[in-house]
Amino acid sequence: MIQEEPLLPFKTWLLEWDADRWGAFWHFLLVMVVLAMLSLVIGLIIGTILHGPVKAGERAYRVVANAFRELFHISPRRIWAIARVAMQEALRRRVLVAVAVFVLLLLFAGWFLKTDREPAKLYFSFVLTATSFLGLFIALLLSVFSLPNDFKTKTIYTVVTKPVRAGDIILGRILGFTLVGSLLLLVMGGASYLFVSRALTHTHTVAAQKELPERTSRSDGHSHKLEVRDDGQIIAMYEHGHEHSVEKRGDRYMVSPPEGMIRARVPLYGELKFLNRQGVEVEKGVSVGKEWGYRSFIEGGTQAAAVWTFDGINEDTLIDEGEDGRYLPIEIVVRVFRTWKADINTPVQGIIQLKRPGSDLKTEPEFFFADDNTIDLKYFPESLTDTNNQPVDLLEDLVSEDGQLEVVVQCLDRAQYFGFARGDCYIHLRDASPFWNFVKAYISIWVQMVVVIAIAVTGSTVLSGPIAMLFTVSFILLGFQRDFLMGVATDKVEGGGPIEALVRIPTHMNLISDFKDQHFGIKLMRLVDDGLQALMQVLASVLPDFGNLSTADYVAYGFDIPWNQVLQQLFLGGAYVIGLAIVGYFLLRNREVAK
Repeated sequence: MIQEEPLLPFKTWLLEWDADRWGAFWHFLLVMVVLAMLSLVIGLIIGTILHGPVKAGERAYRVVANAFRELFHISPRRIWAIARVAMQEALRRRVLVAVAVFVLLLLFAGWFLKTDREPAKLYFSFVLTATSFLGLFIALLLSVFSLPNDFKTKTIYTVVTKPVRAGDIILGRILGFTLVGSLLLLVMGGASYLFVSRALTHTHTVAAQKELPERTSRSDGHSHKLEVRDDGQIIAMYEHGHEHSVEKRGDRYMVSPPEGMIRARVPLYGELKFLNRQGVEVEKGVSVGKEWGYRSFIEGGTQAAAVWTFDGINEDTLIDEGEDGRYLPIEIVVRVFRTWKADINTPVQGIIQLKRPGSDLKTEPEFFFADDNTIDLKYFPESLTDTNNQPVDLLEDLVSEDGQLEVVVQCLDRAQYFGFARGDCYIHLRDASPFWNFVKAYISIWVQMVVVIAIAVTGSTVLSGPIAMLFTVSFILLGFQRDFLMGVATDKVEGGGPIEALVRIPTHMNLISDFKDQHFGIKLMRLVDDGLQALMQVLASVLPDFGNLSTADYVAYGFDIPWNQVLQQLFLGGAYVIGLAIVGYFLLRNREVAK
């Protein structure tokens, strides 16, 4: 699974404050203060032009004073009353039709989803992506036309003439539409989990004969090799992301449902460093010409290596298998880059070793054949041998006093390369509940839906329905591209600012080449770009990062979603609701409604 940035601890993410990074809480306060000051300055300027400076100051003071006074008079009873009206309005629009559309989508999806080497990844990606986009679309339609229709039909007059405040209207609408959307997500989530569980359930048959056949029958586009273990248990070997247990009953063989297909691995990640071909530590490995620099590569047949350092290794990290003893489960994903074809049917060979940090003590190499982009599980027992064939104990000899352990991987074949990123090697601690992992993925979708509802309700306070819809859709699209927008704004993306990129297209210039003539036009272009990039950076800093709010990849690739990440997303969603509700309150108060 791709993980470009390590997940920060919740306290660090929320409250950290140093020169390099501000925590989310301080960022939220800064954005709110800046928006408040800008709104106040713009309001004073407009008021001064229309009414003069004295009256403008009086009006600004009155608006702020009323806002603080109404903050302490928000009524949960009035909010709930408006929420019920919003729910009734949503149900009148037949939003439950969306559930029927989703169920029909699931009914026919099995016809078009091809058999895949990783069927769980395919099915989970499909249902979570479909739910995410359908949920956001429903949230958009529910909330974006509500207030504009009330303004159009003058229904809003029957509300504001009662003792209902603008803040109650905004919060009530957000709450009502959120409850309806939550109900729809609950139904879609249950249907999705049943669909995936049913679609992945299958079995095989084993021919009844005197000797055990070599393979099972073919089902769902694959078959399994049969193997008898030392204890006499028959196993249908790992294939297509799962295995089966086989029980012999008389002359017949009974094959169990798939085991290990739906998983929620809990990984322990380490810090990655590289050694070059001379064995000297370097920041990154070799570049093989790939534009995406997520992975670095090590050269085969040299001293080049990828080294992961893991913290917190103790007895609890090991898996206890009873009579078989305890072992350390390490999973690794290798990306293979071939500089020449060689025998394409023969995998590239590598070795993996455990090493004590700050020492030359290593275990003897364990050889493996790299299957490109596939999880390879390695078991290291507690009792091992070092490179001098002397016995060593994993915890006593290889783990340092502060609980650190190094894992060293090398490629053996010359002119071939192994590619690694930080998340490509981890210690498999345990498996969490796949069901609750699926629930956490839906919590992430729910947070996205709530943010969209808050944006739509806020925008619809001053915009007509179609314009508010366009505004919200733009917010969503920019939110999904937030990282790219920030990259352009901070010059991390090659090609310069917007104007420079526009100039490069008709002149057929690549993204890296600089302009040869630094004349006035180029300087003016760069000056304008600096201003646009500053605006882009401000915009990107307040956009919700919908890409990072999605956790579908965790479930699809079989990894547990950390509760730390879920908590961060819930706090982020709450911050957007609070901020947008405040903005919506002032916008609605400023509108001429029953004044």
